[in-house]
Amino acid sequence: MKNLLFSCFILFLTNATFAQHKQDRGYRVSVGDQVPSFNFKLLDGTPVSNKSLKGKIVVLQFTASWCSVCRKEMPHLEKEVWQQFKNDNFILIGIDLKEDVEKVKRFIAQMNVSYPFTIDTDGSLFEKFTLPNAGVTRNIVLDKNGKIIFLSRLYDVEEFKQMVDTIKNSLAKS
Repeated sequence: MKNLLFSCFILFLTNATFAQHKQDRGYRVSVGDQVPSFNFKLLDGTPVSNKSLKGKIVVLQFTASWCSVCRKEMPHLEKEVWQQFKNDNFILIGIDLKEDVEKVKRFIAQMNVSYPFTIDTDGSLFEKFTLPNAGVTRNIVLDKNGKIIFLSRLYDVEEFKQMVDTIKNSLAKS
């Protein structure tokens, strides 16, 4: 009986730890889900929607100028993702969270990134993907049919490499 109770306790702790880890990542969506419906305009005025992205591998990068981890990751996104795949059937979209257009333009210039950007002025796009009070520095990778195939949180070198491999493998399937 003691062994059974001990085993149940260990199982409970393991499940609680896993659940907490998933909760710490702050996502409302999961890998395998269809991307929530959205419409927005890039800073250059180009309209973007689920429909307009169909047929492309997509990375939605949630970021903000005040986020130090975002600043750490962005040069890698520019060099290892955008510059590597931009001529393929691929798009990376930076989505700045709740900042004004002038601040975002300065941020893009400071970070020396060339991928397209939009501003999620009220956070409603971000909230389609995340739980309340979740933090930025997130990449959501979509396949050509709008299915979520990779989610990242913060900047971890190994996780970033996995994301790049996921993009590369998805593009190779076409």
